[in-house]
Amino acid sequence: MRAGIARETLEGERRVAATPETVKQLVALGLEVEIESGAGMASGHSDDDYRAAGAVVVQSLVLGSLDVYCHVRPMEPSTAGALRRGSVTVGLGSPSSELPTVRALAAGGITSFALELVPRISRAQSMDALTSQALVAGYRCVLEAAMRLPRFFPLYMTAAGTIPPARVLVLGAGVAGLQAIGTAKRLGARVSANDIRPASADEVASMGGTFIKLDLETAEASGGYARELSADRGAMQRALLAPHVAQADVLITTAAVPGRRAPLLVTREMVQGMRPGSVVVDLAAESGGNVEGSIPGQDIPVPTGNGQGVVTLVGIKDPASAMPADASRLYAKNVSNLLALMTQDGVVAPDFEDEVVAGTCLTHDGEVRHAPTAEALTALAGETAPFGSGQVGSSHTGSSHTGSEGVR
Repeated sequence: MRAGIARETLEGERRVAATPETVKQLVALGLEVEIESGAGMASGHSDDDYRAAGAVVVQSLVLGSLDVYCHVRPMEPSTAGALRRGSVTVGLGSPSSELPTVRALAAGGITSFALELVPRISRAQSMDALTSQALVAGYRCVLEAAMRLPRFFPLYMTAAGTIPPARVLVLGAGVAGLQAIGTAKRLGARVSANDIRPASADEVASMGGTFIKLDLETAEASGGYARELSADRGAMQRALLAPHVAQADVLITTAAVPGRRAPLLVTREMVQGMRPGSVVVDLAAESGGNVEGSIPGQDIPVPTGNGQGVVTLVGIKDPASAMPADASRLYAKNVSNLLALMTQDGVVAPDFEDEVVAGTCLTHDGEVRHAPTAEALTALAGETAPFGSGQVGSSHTGSSHTGSEGVR
């Protein structure tokens, strides 16, 4: 079977869905691998590196000739429509926000696997792209903060005097948050954190942070995810967090609710209450933002309440793409490990009795197999079978997380 690796075309996207290392793995599985010329250049891999690993380098993929199509960013509907019926795709799908593409995949009879839907079980950890990319994102956001903060992170005791460590507050203690805590701690900062899931306290402590306990109800959903707080509880949370935010030199927010807009944790007034020169990094800016007023890809100066300075509000955009070498290394292994699970004797043949395969599958044989996405399409179309012979919806529910939750 022929597997094709796309050259990503979205502006700013520098990752690739296969590295020379994973090409070797795919070839060992019996697959013929084609990769578009220049696909790995931004992540440090030349065309010659891919040829040496056993891939065929082509100027452009002929989508209709592929049995397997691997990608990073969600496909455009036109790409899905050009694939051969019965072919398999593996990559990020963002199904809740890419409904036209899901429609095209189902209509084209494509068996698509969205890596956001990988079940959160131990056996699937090596295929969990959300976790691997959140690791990169959490690290990157601390570096972005450190470059903007007009002071040191660590404690310094010098002949000219003592410089106290910076105070870093992290909101959200998922994979990205924990990585942010660990990175800030390694840079020498004094780190504290909060999360509405009770199990996070031990995790924060394990990374060297101090857990801030608020007098709030716990809010943990299935799979270890946070669930959304009610409006009044959200307001109470912000009020309780305000004094901690005011004391921080750096505030990093990483909270996300799967398949929904990121929760608002920090208001503009809370940012204005911080000291002049402080930095706020909103890792959830692309999914609506944890901080009021954040814009993906922009630094916004927010005047402090006393009018004596500004706080820099950073809306992070494409944090994993900013570190394409290691982000691609991890992501490509997620892709190849999932394909390895489904490949026997050089043939990719998904076994839907396997809970990982079934949970990750988005569309198959004209059917949208991920129930929340099927329901969203049905609501959008106003009918139960908008794909002609294909069906929308099934008894299969798979994983419950549907959004592009790259900060989990």
